[in-house]
Amino acid sequence: MPRTVTVGLDGSPESRAAAEWAAREALLRGLPLKIVHVAEPAPVLVAQAPQVGPETSQHWAGSVPREAAEGLRLRHPGLEVLTEQLTGPVTESLCDAADSAELLALGSRGFGGIGGFVVGSVSLAVVARVERPVVLVRAGEQAADEHRMDPAGVPSAATPYLPVVLALDVDHPDDTLLEFAFDAAVRRETPLRVVSVWPETAVSYYRFPGDLGLQDEVERNHRTALAEALRPWRQKFPGADVIEANRCGSAAQAVVDASREASLAIVGRRIRTGSLGAHIGHVTHAALHHIGAPVAVVAHG
Repeated sequence: MPRTVTVGLDGSPESRAAAEWAAREALLRGLPLKIVHVAEPAPVLVAQAPQVGPETSQHWAGSVPREAAEGLRLRHPGLEVLTEQLTGPVTESLCDAADSAELLALGSRGFGGIGGFVVGSVSLAVVARVERPVVLVRAGEQAADEHRMDPAGVPSAATPYLPVVLALDVDHPDDTLLEFAFDAAVRRETPLRVVSVWPETAVSYYRFPGDLGLQDEVERNHRTALAEALRPWRQKFPGADVIEANRCGSAAQAVVDASREASLAIVGRRIRTGSLGAHIGHVTHAALHHIGAPVAVVAHG
């Protein structure tokens, strides 16, 4: 079966925003869109209760993906939209759906009490477990948000895309992550801004003679490492417009700052199989909670 762009839909505003984003992404990739709705099994006593009239939970559950698909077909002519109704634990069902997908889109809610986005436990659990890319889309996300303002300063989906932002660790540059980022930028015909951060050296706190020279050497080595990591991908994607954004300090803060005007932010998640379970890392955690643009989490080895 051909891969799809898959979205988890539960009828909430954030999942509907994710469905709209997934539809646009499916058109960019030339793939079908699959809408997956998961209905958890009803408790035994509820399941045994008599159902009155057509508005049963099963009927309502089936109407969610069906009505969403009809709307998406109207708003995105030419898009092939599939639906799938699943029953079972939500996290496990979405993880299974992601296995056969090119990527999985999920929703994240609006700003929380400390100025960040609220990422639900299901979304976090899926992000930490699946090995396919997962894109989290905030509630209220619209196509125009991913594009530059028009000449009159009005939001428009007809203008060029804002840059794609990639957070890259030059000590462990991963091919899966880099290919996803270059491909996303080229498809959008927009620059790829690669953010790479090195920590401030310990001696910089003491200001001994020669500190400046050491800092300069660290920076030069870091810039060289980033250029070398990107070289084969510039060759593979000769049309890519790549901006190397080297920074010193906090990687999480640098990525959040660089993504304030982005069509898509991309972060990695190292696949771990240890006894302590899955982790998403502090940079990815910060990106999911504080970046307004859609955030793609790409699992890699």
